[in-house]
Amino acid sequence: MALAAIAIASSNPLHSSSLAFTTSTGRGRGGSCCTRTRRRSHCLKITGSNTAHDSALFQAAHHTVDTYIKSGMVIGLGSGQASGMAIQYIGLQLGAGALKDIVGIPTSVACASQAARAGIPLGHYEYCSQIDFAFDDADILEERTLIAVIGRSRLQAEESIIQEKAILNAADKLVFMTTEKQYKSGPDGSIPVLVNPLNWLQAAEEIDDLFLGDAEVWRRPSVGLAGPNGGDFPLVTNEGHNVLDIIFTSPILSLAEVSNCLDEVDGVVHHGIISKFPCTAVIASESGLSVVDNLPKNAVKEP
Repeated sequence: MALAAIAIASSNPLHSSSLAFTTSTGRGRGGSCCTRTRRRSHCLKITGSNTAHDSALFQAAHHTVDTYIKSGMVIGLGSGQASGMAIQYIGLQLGAGALKDIVGIPTSVACASQAARAGIPLGHYEYCSQIDFAFDDADILEERTLIAVIGRSRLQAEESIIQEKAILNAADKLVFMTTEKQYKSGPDGSIPVLVNPLNWLQAAEEIDDLFLGDAEVWRRPSVGLAGPNGGDFPLVTNEGHNVLDIIFTSPILSLAEVSNCLDEVDGVVHHGIISKFPCTAVIASESGLSVVDNLPKNAVKEP
């Protein structure tokens, strides 16, 4: 894949954090070796002026709205810090008349509330025949492939990875917003997995065996401290599933391979890995923004 990149100047620091865990090389199906080919990135410098209070994610949100959203669109509204900024900005643009006839399809209860406060008309995914564009925060974004992990920390009982992924996959165009620390080759961090509560322990044991002890598998609690069993009150999603957090101990070589392995585990309903082609990422850093995509080098981009 060839990456087209746009760098936009910025002078603001980023603050991000992540857990450290992933699959190991040569052990288990998720950690098997793979050959990577280095590809060139093309970069176009664009100057921009920022006030002192502008953050890089704030710039990423505004860039996403200004670049990709047009009047009359049906938009999948993402969840997270940058998505919240984008939702607020869409509301301001609607109020100013710069955007018209926008319908938002929320990916979560939280972003639906944000959109309602911002004055964005909302629709329901079940009744929407087409989603023109969607944006979302990525907890982790794999370099080159732009395969993302979502739902790592913000997933609560009322939220749904299933709905969030369905809306993102249904969109004609998808943009992830993230920081440069979360955009990497061999990403780290946890992967949330939805499992049936009746046989969650069997699923957890199979996942643990799948990665040959290189990963810890914890059931997410609804209250209190996390632990292998999820405490006395394990989290139950609105679809009735438990959430397992798979915590690896070395960089993930291929999120696609981990996704395929999890799909084969009995009892696994869904997980937080999402792969969409084509896809674009707006990456915020101290020096500005980079915009990359996973299109082949000779692909013709739509206007």
